[in-house]
Amino acid sequence: MKITEIRTRVVQWEGETVPLPPHFCTNPMDLVSPMLSPETMGTFTFHGWLIVEIFTDAGLVGIGNAALAPLVTKQLIDQYLSPLLIGQDPWDSEFLWQHMYRKTMAFGRKGVALVAISALDIAIWDLMGKAAKQPVFRLLGGRTKAKIPVYASRLYSIPLDELAQEAAAYKAQGYKAMKLRFGWGPIDGAAGMARNVELIRTVRETVGDEIDIMADAYMGWSLDYAKRMMRLIEPFNLRWLEEAIIPDDINGYHELRRFGTTPIAAGEHEFTSYGFRQMIEAKSLDYFQFDTNRVGGITAARKIQSLAEAYSIPVVPHAGQMHNYHVVMASLNSPIAEYFPMVDVEVGNELFWYIFKGEPQAVDGHIDLDDNLPGLGLEIDEAALSRFKVIG
Repeated sequence: MKITEIRTRVVQWEGETVPLPPHFCTNPMDLVSPMLSPETMGTFTFHGWLIVEIFTDAGLVGIGNAALAPLVTKQLIDQYLSPLLIGQDPWDSEFLWQHMYRKTMAFGRKGVALVAISALDIAIWDLMGKAAKQPVFRLLGGRTKAKIPVYASRLYSIPLDELAQEAAAYKAQGYKAMKLRFGWGPIDGAAGMARNVELIRTVRETVGDEIDIMADAYMGWSLDYAKRMMRLIEPFNLRWLEEAIIPDDINGYHELRRFGTTPIAAGEHEFTSYGFRQMIEAKSLDYFQFDTNRVGGITAARKIQSLAEAYSIPVVPHAGQMHNYHVVMASLNSPIAEYFPMVDVEVGNELFWYIFKGEPQAVDGHIDLDDNLPGLGLEIDEAALSRFKVIG
């Protein structure tokens, strides 16, 4: 089997979107917002997506995807990476990954270059699964759980009565865990800290003590602010505090781990096994949260899984989506997965539901993967792409 063609398409959502209210979620732009617009979360919406298809002389097509900077990612693939793969055997996945990684090292190593490699690598694994007539998780080691427990990941900073209603609905649907986002950061001072605490208190009082709650600051806090907040959130027994500070501050994450008892999670914006090795060496995290379509694809994800398992660090990938679910299913070191409920388009994570067919829906707080679907089990919903602007 040889790769004959690689097709990339950027799809940009042109339908209606739900406007984001003020203080929807903290983010790294908050600290510079006094010089800009007061609402900064729009910087981190993802209303465009990259679809990658790898065609072969065997008639099989592998599907990959990427959500970060899709127009730039497309250019990287078209100009730099596709020529490396044409004519190659997709079963040589490790060699192909190393070729792409090393060829782009002068301008890559992290960021968009790794996103591009990830999209192609996911498509290659999809191809291998289809060629073997097996789901990808079987190629990775097989089933380690009857079903995957998932946590509902959508509780943003909204009026407290609405927040309580949404949290109660997730509990009624059978979720045993859910995640909320903080709405205030350092520029909001002590008053904002009190509002953040109100968010956690509302969810905890709504769902009780038998439901896990996680909370995400999405890189929007300083180390000093995070330490102050940690004192206030300790009584609520969070399963973890996520991305409290920017990803480059590895030593800051180490300090947070030493400072309180709330477990610290991050890694959504880290890349390759080298990046996570640095996190291990610095003793920075209690949970790893790479996203397979950013970290270097399935080839990189399985290496990080093994590395993390050796140090007893659970891996809970960022986002749901099939590329992450297969990695989770094949690893005992991944106890739970993130799950974005299907809702109207807002931040953009939910666009996966609008682009692809085959994404599993949660039932009683769990999702399952079909043993009889080869590859990732995804199809592109070509009819649904009429709601997008397609750049091919």
